[in-house]
Amino acid sequence: MEIIPHAPILDDVLKRWRVQIGEDYPGYRNHCYRVLNFCVAFAGDDADTVGKVSVATAFHDLGIWADRTFDYLAPSIRLARDHLAREGRPDWAEEVASMIDGHHKVTRHRAGASPLVEPFRRADWVDVTFGLRSFGLPRPYVRAIRAAFPDEGFHWRLVTLTAERFRAHPLSPLPMVKL
Repeated sequence: MEIIPHAPILDDVLKRWRVQIGEDYPGYRNHCYRVLNFCVAFAGDDADTVGKVSVATAFHDLGIWADRTFDYLAPSIRLARDHLAREGRPDWAEEVASMIDGHHKVTRHRAGASPLVEPFRRADWVDVTFGLRSFGLPRPYVRAIRAAFPDEGFHWRLVTLTAERFRAHPLSPLPMVKL
């Protein structure tokens, strides 16, 4: 398994949102690259796969900063759809939207889901759990990806956002998590 150090689509999208992401940019960028690499390890590295995963990865949590909300799936999907329409890739919109919508699902996606939805879900879980849930990815590979793209405070940011959400909405602290 190779490490993807640069993905032009991912870099382009993230650069456009750098100001809105602000001080969280290095951590979010590295999180995106970790998820991209893990997903490609699960799903393959053909050009369409890398392209779709790059778009989904760039936008999957972006609603946090773009809409200033921790209930960010719908805003993130909207941003991704708008981007794909502008870029002339509306044919990717449903699959990318499904990837974003299902990336915090706790259980496996059922058969019939778009082929990248489950690998994307797994990839995000691998990163969020620091590789404790590896779904069969070799531990040395997970460590290599984590070393290539250090945390830069991303996981701590998730903890602070969760605490803020819990204080404001104690009955709905993690609205993006699905069974």
